[in-house]
Amino acid sequence: MIRSLAAWSGVLTIAAAAPVAAQTRPSVGVEAASDEVRRGLSWSGGRAAVSADAAATLGPVDALARVATTRGSARHGGADAAVDLTLGTGTDWGAFQLRATATGHLFAGARGDMDYVEAGGSGTVSYGPARLTAGASYAPAQDAIGGSNLFVYAAADAGIPGTPLTVSAEIGHSSGQVDDQLRAQRLRPGGDYANWRLGIERRRGPLTLALDYLGTDIDRRNAIGPFADARHAGERIVARVRFAL
Repeated sequence: MIRSLAAWSGVLTIAAAAPVAAQTRPSVGVEAASDEVRRGLSWSGGRAAVSADAAATLGPVDALARVATTRGSARHGGADAAVDLTLGTGTDWGAFQLRATATGHLFAGARGDMDYVEAGGSGTVSYGPARLTAGASYAPAQDAIGGSNLFVYAAADAGIPGTPLTVSAEIGHSSGQVDDQLRAQRLRPGGDYANWRLGIERRRGPLTLALDYLGTDIDRRNAIGPFADARHAGERIVARVRFAL
């Protein structure tokens, strides 16, 4: 928790210096998924997971808190839940948007120190119902992840005119410095790897139904150790249902 707050200090300093603006009404949501997947890796041991989140904005700064069950995931030292705390800020230039974030990942019930922090930035261009995004997230060297971790990605999504359907696609690549061979397997089983996702979702009011096909190019033969969880780093289909207000 202390490390997470330290990572956000720069964002908070900017927020304190900015003019005070009215706070938006907080938004909240709950979700059930057949697997909790991040960057192609299961965070719930390949099992179903539930999550809850809340977001609010004050002036130029927005905050997001999300809690997801991890079902004793080996990847996270047997943690029962992951808590993601994010502060972000951004700016718009017409159809172009820039955004910066700082996130602390905290793990409840884990054996040993599993918490880590990362910072990210992205740019998005919108054209009609379509959006194109490119970005990166960087976790500096930390014992919990056996070194550093850099994730770069490109994503696109578009609403299908005349329907409540949205299609999306994403491709990413994870790399980084290795200080501890076993711990580094936690976020990069088998070493540097690429991941991809194709998805479709249907929104109607507060309810969203979604289906994702995703995978990685991880060679399971090289993914070893107590944190690699190689069985849950390959291709799969994930179903999600979300209710948000």
